[in-house]
Amino acid sequence: MPTDSQCDILCVVGARPNFMKIGPVMRSLQRADIPAQLVHTGQHYDPAMNERFFTDLQIPYPDINLEVGSCSHAVQTAEVMMRFEGVLDRVQPRAILVVGDVNSTIACALVAAKKGVGVIHVEAGLRSFDRSMPEEVNRVLTDQISDLLFITERHARDNLVREGIDPDRVHFVGNVMIDTQLYNLGRAVPWEETLRAAEVETDAFSGGGAYGVLTLHRPSNVDHAPVMERLVDSLVAIARELPLVFPLHPRTQARLQGFGLESALREAPIAVLPPAGYLEMLGLMKDARVVLTDSGGMQEETTALGVPCITLRENTERPITIDEGTNILVGNDPQRLMESFREVMDHGGKQGRIPQYWDGNAAERIVAVVADWLKHARKS
Repeated sequence: MPTDSQCDILCVVGARPNFMKIGPVMRSLQRADIPAQLVHTGQHYDPAMNERFFTDLQIPYPDINLEVGSCSHAVQTAEVMMRFEGVLDRVQPRAILVVGDVNSTIACALVAAKKGVGVIHVEAGLRSFDRSMPEEVNRVLTDQISDLLFITERHARDNLVREGIDPDRVHFVGNVMIDTQLYNLGRAVPWEETLRAAEVETDAFSGGGAYGVLTLHRPSNVDHAPVMERLVDSLVAIARELPLVFPLHPRTQARLQGFGLESALREAPIAVLPPAGYLEMLGLMKDARVVLTDSGGMQEETTALGVPCITLRENTERPITIDEGTNILVGNDPQRLMESFREVMDHGGKQGRIPQYWDGNAAERIVAVVADWLKHARKS
């Protein structure tokens, strides 16, 4: 079967969290003269946002787009697997490189492993120990079938060794999410510009420039009316003291409308925005007094920025953001949320430090290991 142009590494992205991690890796592969191509599975369902991610993050446009789209976990995973198999047969890379924990990650890793193609997992070993989270299942399974596992912090090695993974396959390199953040920090869009572009009146946010950022999308927070109602009540109370900027995830918007809670938010000093691009979110986060979120990546980004983060989850796969960073877990308990918010307002919130190797050079360390691995693979 004829193959595409020479490709050692086939890099895979599928959803928003992947885009923020693949850019530094692609740039480092190029500098190392390692032939690579980019596959976009199309898991992210918003074409307009896709375009923005590649432009904002200066990622090369995908060589291949599987155009899978949004559907149930099972259907989406199966569709990616079926479409990706043909790509592997055509391109015949030495290995694939997957990032994070979305459905595309496990789907492509499974296909590659079954066809004898090497699997490289960036951001391996993270564990929330909550198997009710689809991402946790994806993480555990991807790590089990990976040949090279790159970890963001040392404790992730303990998780992998406990699961029977050979420690010689595990490499502590740091966090490519922070590579992207540092690379783009000077390009971040000022928060005032983001609000003006969304036609939000900024007078409510002019009191010393103090504001908070809010994001919500996890099913445990947005899929149950009583939980969502309690959260909205608490967030409205917080906003009366500190205005909030709320880029609204489509899933969350649908739930707010379905539960009849949208008007309560819009009547409070909460700037409800459409989904924001990466550079807009970076600008919002870096100048925020506090970030309230259920996102995994934002726990890391706020730690690197030194911004207090209140995470609306009962667990986290990124414990280093708590042990060393600025993050605190409160679940969706209104009392814990308000107590943590009060700590921020009265005392500045939790002080942290930047973890080891979160220095903007993680991708370089990854590619150095990959280059050595490819060299030895050629000899064997």
